[in-house]
Amino acid sequence: MLKDRRLAVLGAGKLGETLIQGLLEAGAIDRSRVTVTTAHGPRLELVRERLGVAGTLSNAEAVQDADIVLLAVKPQQVPLVMSEIGGVLRPSQLLISVAASVSAAFIEKHLREPVPVVRAMPNTPCLIRVGMTGIAMGKHARQEHLEIARRIFEAVGRTVIADEKHMDAITALSASGPAYIYIIIESLAEAGVKVGLPRDMATELAAQTVVGAGEMVLRTGEHPAKLKDMVTTPAGCTIDGILELEDGGLRVTLIKAVVCATRRARELLES
Repeated sequence: MLKDRRLAVLGAGKLGETLIQGLLEAGAIDRSRVTVTTAHGPRLELVRERLGVAGTLSNAEAVQDADIVLLAVKPQQVPLVMSEIGGVLRPSQLLISVAASVSAAFIEKHLREPVPVVRAMPNTPCLIRVGMTGIAMGKHARQEHLEIARRIFEAVGRTVIADEKHMDAITALSASGPAYIYIIIESLAEAGVKVGLPRDMATELAAQTVVGAGEMVLRTGEHPAKLKDMVTTPAGCTIDGILELEDGGLRVTLIKAVVCATRRARELLES
């Protein structure tokens, strides 16, 4: 489905490059069919050399012959880019936007024709093909367009199909979420150092523990609370640790982090 398609990635910054690299490593696309754009020449040459793909500074030129257009610019740059490509895109093409907080309706109003739009929100672990992406359809998109987007992002991890009203929350939870988890891993590793473990060992123990716990939730389908209870034996050491976490407000703090990030995601295009 993807190997025969021509892909244009507009705004090959950190996220755009991450997605391209993940797709290439997964063998989902042919690098000879990928064209990227960047805002500056030096960055363009770096991405072209690093990924072995074609590149141009012109967004309109990049989308001209593309089957799939991936809009990966910052939210504040979307109006400008859409003014450049809105009159060029055709209904036979598919526009996938990974710009946080930018609705499909906002993009559609900048299009001259009824181009199908799919909104997606991936996270950075897509780079190592264990990412998480939320996907939502715009007004003119059909199931076949959703399937193309799903194939793209499943090449670099898991996907969920959602109503667009949930996309800001997905941004706050799974797109911002790795940053929260890195803080947790760092804190657990520091704790390991505090109780005498070598730093490298403590970091590996903490990181793999997070990976394993996540896999337990996904593979078993059990509620996290039930899995927590499996670890927490009566009068054991785990319950003492949990009491400290509850006393420190970890649960409430994480909830507040997602709520605040959701609120910010809704504001991004306005700032």
